[in-house]
Amino acid sequence: MEGVSPQVGPAAVAPSPEVRVTQDPVRREFALEGAIIQGGAVVGTAPDSAIRLELDGQAIDLARDGRFLIAFDRDAAPTARLVAYLENGEAIEKLLTIAPRDWPIERVNAPLRAGVPSATFLRMRAVELEQINAARQVHTDSQGWRQRFIWPHKGRISGRFGSQRIYQGKPASYHSGVDVAGATGDIIVAPADGVVILASDQPFTLEGNLLMLDHGMGLNSAFLHLSRIDVKAGDHVRKGQPIAALGATGRATGPHMHWGLKWNDARIDPMLLAGPITE
Repeated sequence: MEGVSPQVGPAAVAPSPEVRVTQDPVRREFALEGAIIQGGAVVGTAPDSAIRLELDGQAIDLARDGRFLIAFDRDAAPTARLVAYLENGEAIEKLLTIAPRDWPIERVNAPLRAGVPSATFLRMRAVELEQINAARQVHTDSQGWRQRFIWPHKGRISGRFGSQRIYQGKPASYHSGVDVAGATGDIIVAPADGVVILASDQPFTLEGNLLMLDHGMGLNSAFLHLSRIDVKAGDHVRKGQPIAALGATGRATGPHMHWGLKWNDARIDPMLLAGPITE
């Protein structure tokens, strides 16, 4: 009709572009970082929705973010089986091939002479071993196991992990840590974050002044033959923090740092965690 504006309907609305939500694929495999080798340690990530882990049938700790730590003894078998149990009841397995090491072996054409310990020594040693074993049962919330380790003291390596003497076919105990030469009083720092689980108030018969740190997930450090300990049990220490001084207490032929590392019952090589010593 003339003079009347035409009725205008609602404006046409262009169709919205399709929105697609991209989701990360579900991780169904283990991710492992580190040396799968005798004396080595590996930090891993479990498959998604894993609620429990086992290594050769033994339960291992699993962090809330799915991260975990495993390690392999100096005399570890050629293979190990890692299993993750998921929320839905499924199990995901991974067979690990553990590389062998060529350990420094010295063959001596002489009989192994083991002294007969006195009754006094045996009584003292039993008490010391009880303290050491009790310390290793302490599990803390330390996150040091996630870090790249540093050398607590730098110098000439005077004893390598895993080295051993064999006397006319009879093996002596292998060296369970790394020795680094130095001078009495040289500062030793924490190789990673940790909690002090043992700080001896008097020298042990063999280890001398002994300091032990828990780095979490079953990983702990032990420092032997110290001339001084600067922290106490229960202290939280940070990577690089001074914790003790090098010495020659206990059964030692001269001042040096003995650094031993254990993951649960496995003795491991500090050099594989800290890398080569660089001055």
